Amino acid sequence: MCGGRGTRLAADREKPLVPVAGRAMVDRVRDALAASRVETTYAVVSPHTPETRAHLAARLPVVDTPGEGYVADLETALADERLRRPVLTVVADLPLLDAAVLDRVLDAHESGSLTVAVPAERKRALGVSVDTTFEDAGRELAPAGVNVVGEGGDRTLVVDDGRLAVNVNRPGDRDVAERLCE
Repeated sequence: MCGGRGTRLAADREKPLVPVAGRAMVDRVRDALAASRVETTYAVVSPHTPETRAHLAARLPVVDTPGEGYVADLETALADERLRRPVLTVVADLPLLDAAVLDRVLDAHESGSLTVAVPAERKRALGVSVDTTFEDAGRELAPAGVNVVGEGGDRTLVVDDGRLAVNVNRPGDRDVAERLCE
């Protein structure tokens, strides 16, 4: 998923193309997916990210969405006839992501849909923004930006791992990601 505006980041380029430790975030995520057990990767873009689309089109099949927000764009992507459920979804602003984390999510998926979350306290301890949280079994959790969308029920996988806790949404988040990449 690489079609968001990235307005909170206040960058001089489209959010997926913002570099962390010298490499565009979307390239870091693409490399993690390529090294994982994921069979096929699609770039889900929007009219808000034409440079990202051009950057990825030669490397990945592209799904164009209207750019009406994450949920609407995800629904559009899932309606694409090339995609078959279950589908692993990954946002482009997870520059610390690696294949081992993705494979762990794939191993945890049994059926239905799987929401991956990190403890909000982990994000706060790392010094990154916490924009959305929800309660699950008495714990405050934050969506990680990695999910499996399948048919049937939904469950939550809690992963206390900094590689999933650092979503780059604001300049301070990028600073933390840069520091952790060193």
